[in-house]
Amino acid sequence: MEPFEEELDGIEENDLFEHYRLTVDAGQALLRIDKFLANLLPHASRSRVQAATMAGSIRVNDLPVRSSYKVKPGDVVTILLEYPKRELKLTPENIPLDIVYEDEDLAVINKPAGMVVHPGHGNYSGTLVNAMLYHFRDLPLFREEDPRPGLVHRIDKDTSGLLVVAKTEMAKMNLANQFFEKSTQRKYIALVWGDLKQETGTITGNIGRSPNNRLIFCVFPDGDQGKHAVTHYKVIERLGYVNLIECRLETGRTHQIRVHMKYIGHPLFNDATYGGDQILRGTTFTKYRQFVRNVFDLLPRQALHAQSLGFLHPVSGQPMLFETPLPADMATAIDRWRTYISNRDIIEPNE
Repeated sequence: MEPFEEELDGIEENDLFEHYRLTVDAGQALLRIDKFLANLLPHASRSRVQAATMAGSIRVNDLPVRSSYKVKPGDVVTILLEYPKRELKLTPENIPLDIVYEDEDLAVINKPAGMVVHPGHGNYSGTLVNAMLYHFRDLPLFREEDPRPGLVHRIDKDTSGLLVVAKTEMAKMNLANQFFEKSTQRKYIALVWGDLKQETGTITGNIGRSPNNRLIFCVFPDGDQGKHAVTHYKVIERLGYVNLIECRLETGRTHQIRVHMKYIGHPLFNDATYGGDQILRGTTFTKYRQFVRNVFDLLPRQALHAQSLGFLHPVSGQPMLFETPLPADMATAIDRWRTYISNRDIIEPNE
């Protein structure tokens, strides 16, 4: 039995949860599912399995089951489990957090651009996890030896916007299951190069690591590599050489919006990884090129903001929807484009 992975959100490879699907052997005797899985899966203690069943993350024949359910031959079992905790000592840091909502089960955080969510790759301090270890230090889930406390999804370092963080093991498994089942609502706002032909559109294309550069991702249109990915977009405002768009994720792959928009010829504005930090549309006039460079300086990152996030509360089951305004750097860059385009007929002919 091999795990099948599902990226939980569009930034880095998922190392938060592992997913399995299996069919029970014909010769299997009736056995409680917690004992069955604890015997079968590496690192899957009965307590981990029981927590997953309480959160509805273990299903038999597409229906959630209790830990007392007895498996029988032919049952199709799907499992979502948190990966075993790694041996990594992290330091709680008193870093301010913009918490837009909090209760005893979860917190919704508005992450600023420039903050890494998850420790690793040389970023072992100053991350969102370091801040959470300090702010939630009295909660059992936030132990210093766990580099992933409360995380069920992530957004990229230089993307701003909303994340939900679990404060209990039960909430963590329940929320992770919602992301896995694609029942959450996620809306991003992006500024992209070029004028999109259609007001709305859907981009479908498998995403995987580039064979030429392992640090970036690309689309495999034939579907023979990478993982299935779908992005829906809508034009909000046309600003001449750039468009302001809304993106909704049907899947959550690494760099999904950034990769998909580059694939259709509209990279995100100032996305250095995918070529958006070049002047890709417009004129050769010196004033225009200087204008774009000035806006690059105002917005020294990709123009992407996770504006809204919706999910069901892991305990009450009530729908929850949160929105956050554009951060100042992105809002200012958009205003500059509005001003330039409104004066374009005056500026460009005088060059």
